[in-house]
Amino acid sequence: MKDSIRHLIQQALARLTAEGVLPDGLSPTIQVENTRDKTHGDFASNIAMMLAKPAGMKPRDLAQKLIDALPTDNSVSKVEIAGPGFLNFFQNSAALAQRLDAALTDSHLCVSKTGPAQRVVVDLSSPNLAKEMHVGHLRSTIIGDAVARVLEFLGDDVIRQNHVGDWGTQFGMLLAFLEENPSAAEAELSDLEQFYRAAKQRFDESEAFAARARELVVKLQAGDADCLRLWKQFNEISLSHCQKVYDRLNVKLTPDDVKGESAYNAELGDIVHALKGKGLLSESNGAQCVFLEEFKNAEGNPLPVIVQKAGGGYLYATTDLASMRYRSQQLKADRALYFVDQRQALHFQMAFEVARRAGFVHPDMQLEHMGFGTMNGADGRPFKTRDGGTVKLVDLLDEAEQRAYSLVKGKNPELDETELRQIARAVGIGAVKYADLSKHRTSDYSFNFEQMLSFEGNTAPYLLYAYTRVASVFRKLGTDMDALSGEIHLDAEQEQALGAKLAQFSEVLNGVGEKGVPHLLCSYLYDLAGLFSSFYEHCPILTAESETVKQSRLRLAALTGKTLKQGLELLGLETLERM
Repeated sequence: MKDSIRHLIQQALARLTAEGVLPDGLSPTIQVENTRDKTHGDFASNIAMMLAKPAGMKPRDLAQKLIDALPTDNSVSKVEIAGPGFLNFFQNSAALAQRLDAALTDSHLCVSKTGPAQRVVVDLSSPNLAKEMHVGHLRSTIIGDAVARVLEFLGDDVIRQNHVGDWGTQFGMLLAFLEENPSAAEAELSDLEQFYRAAKQRFDESEAFAARARELVVKLQAGDADCLRLWKQFNEISLSHCQKVYDRLNVKLTPDDVKGESAYNAELGDIVHALKGKGLLSESNGAQCVFLEEFKNAEGNPLPVIVQKAGGGYLYATTDLASMRYRSQQLKADRALYFVDQRQALHFQMAFEVARRAGFVHPDMQLEHMGFGTMNGADGRPFKTRDGGTVKLVDLLDEAEQRAYSLVKGKNPELDETELRQIARAVGIGAVKYADLSKHRTSDYSFNFEQMLSFEGNTAPYLLYAYTRVASVFRKLGTDMDALSGEIHLDAEQEQALGAKLAQFSEVLNGVGEKGVPHLLCSYLYDLAGLFSSFYEHCPILTAESETVKQSRLRLAALTGKTLKQGLELLGLETLERM
């Protein structure tokens, strides 16, 4: 609805400009906000106050001219001037009800993308295969997954890219240890952390082992068949660990989405050569660098993007440039989103600029770093084990499921073990994911099991229960959400509030897709659940005063249920029919 109002205002502005009321060349950002007090309309815009000065008019006078110039629209019942010059738009309840009826019967809930569909590469997760996934990989994985799901739902062609760390000096050490223990490879690698520590211990203790590790790095990078065989074996086992975590998290990542650092190894020399050909390279202490004037250090000197070390080795920047070129020229991406720690912001700003100057990406391609904050413990510091070690992601998920199991069993002791475990999985994993997704991605947040497993507040258990509450209405009735007759009528205040919120679903998803911020969807679903609760309390459904009212309220309930379920699925949460 906001987009429709913005379009109406744009048409009115164009008309007033053509009539000479407004000067040429104005291109204001048209802001339309939801009003809190619905007696003064459903939406408000301050456009008249913004343009009063260039128009040489009083805001209220310009507001009236805007109202006179607005095209008629069935979805708007009236427009009024409020205060110093706000335009207040009243939604047409009958037209809104028709939109909701249409959404109820549409498999996509009448959600559509604002603007043309794009081919979008989503760079997410990207664990280092030298170790098991830890809690630091959670945010990239689930935030990236949620945004990718939303973009797909909006109609974009989404290509997931898991840019795993599967190359580099540490692999020489790991290959040397795997070479020493070939018969125990599977058993040793069942715990990657232990395998890495054991390899590191051998590296530190034995000069012969360290020399062999360095030798294997050189042989691996040169394409030695035996080294590649051992390296491939290690990667396959390591990736299988990752895939188990992805499956458990209900994340849409598969082995086919893996495009690791090693995939670009053969292209790195060409990247340096291409930069040289563009006149972008400078030598500094033997290293090949690109200096960018717009990025300077504290002394005011340009910062370098180092693409080749003095010894000939390559860096993350070189691989990132190769991946950008691949995503633009081979994948034909219109947009590439990088879900990587906020601390890498400067790296990506500089790498993006180098890629553009070198012509590695086409001019219109959007390169966006979707940075995120850290997940902290109760002490406000990055989440660690009691002894200060890194928390394995699988251990965190185990504890979440066990806590959820105890919670659900306490509330529903009559449920059989199989159903208890199913509910505990959905609630436990969902709680961990939702606690993260409900925070603005750029914010740090403190991990707290008690809060995230609460059935009160903006949590996964609350929203999962809200959906089961809707489902229970239809279970009592013995009918399906799709087997309803009649049409929606928005008479009661609670019906109007719920209907208006349901109509915002498409707008919210577009916001998530545009900005890469799933917390907008979380906030929306939480508000929707609260409005349904108020509607359920004040507007009897099964005991409504007439069959017409009953069917209308059932349809509102059904659309709420479908919207909650679809929204939770887009966040990657598994819904339950009862809990």
